[in-house]
Amino acid sequence: MRKQKKKGKLKLKSRRGARKRFKLTASGKVKRGHAFKRHILTKKTTTRKRGLRKAGLVSAAETPSVRRMLLG
Repeated sequence: MRKQKKKGKLKLKSRRGARKRFKLTASGKVKRGHAFKRHILTKKTTTRKRGLRKAGLVSAAETPSVRRMLLG
């Protein structure tokens, strides 16, 4: 006998590019990496490069759209 197909909504997939770039924290905020850390590092100060290593948070204005991309 054939299995019956379930009727309902399709699963929503997250955007793969967003999934690689952002992470959700336990409190629901969105973490991101800093830009300007890939090349031309000789003219940037050590302090600046050290600060760019740490993760930042997505701004409050952008958070809803990023969450929508992550959660599908």
